[in-house]
Amino acid sequence: MTGNGNRWTPAARAVRFVGRTLRHEWHGIVTDPLRQLVRRGLSGIVLAFVAAFGVILFHGLAQHPGGRRLVWHLGGVTADLPLWLALLRTPVSLYVPALDLPVWAGITQLFLAFALAELVLGRARTLAVAYLTTLAGTLAARVMVALGPGRWGLGLPPEAGRILDTGPSAAVVGLFTYLAVVRRAPVVFALTGGSMVWESLAVPNLAGREHLIAVVTALVLGLLHGRQPPVPVRNRADLPAQGLGTPPSPPRSGPPAPRPDPQHHPVPSLRLLP
Repeated sequence: MTGNGNRWTPAARAVRFVGRTLRHEWHGIVTDPLRQLVRRGLSGIVLAFVAAFGVILFHGLAQHPGGRRLVWHLGGVTADLPLWLALLRTPVSLYVPALDLPVWAGITQLFLAFALAELVLGRARTLAVAYLTTLAGTLAARVMVALGPGRWGLGLPPEAGRILDTGPSAAVVGLFTYLAVVRRAPVVFALTGGSMVWESLAVPNLAGREHLIAVVTALVLGLLHGRQPPVPVRNRADLPAQGLGTPPSPPRSGPPAPRPDPQHHPVPSLRLLP
């Protein structure tokens, strides 16, 4: 019996490790965001509503010829555009969906990604991660087209420069990957970032490569999450002359007020009587 117990010990440890990992991931991806949602209400997922409404609006406009031209001039990004114009349109391109993809499935993923990120990361960091991952894919597409077809296995033909950018899908992939890294959620990473890596390898088109760049960018940002630059040590001569562990004296807002001088009363002197 002891031998059987020792033989199954590694398997039991593996099962316990998987169970702890899944419980930690469930708490970080589901339980904690739900608590934040209950505490903050719908105001905690404003970005998710704005993103979903923006995609629905631009998708509806793109169904008409005039609206399609308007959507293109506002948020259409391709690799053959001037750089300044591509940078100007990139924030709006987060809401321009690809016309050949099912929009409602994309809206669901977009809403979930922005909602989870806003509840876990906050609005500022969510917007930063979404924008930086999208911008990284956009700039990488320009580099691939500039390299030319077959160059280093990354180059693309000039025709790829006229393909519309990925739009909100790169932001969705980036947000899910970033969340998976900072919350240590391997299942979420396998379903989102890992699937994008497989897609880029199976179908080596421009969209797959931009998604792969978004995943790599989100991985780097996630690994740098919470790290602070080291504080430079000042010269020893600049250190205050006080013992270790002694709290520094509070700074003075101005010179000390002068104390009033004590009133001097004249001391009566003894006068000799005549």
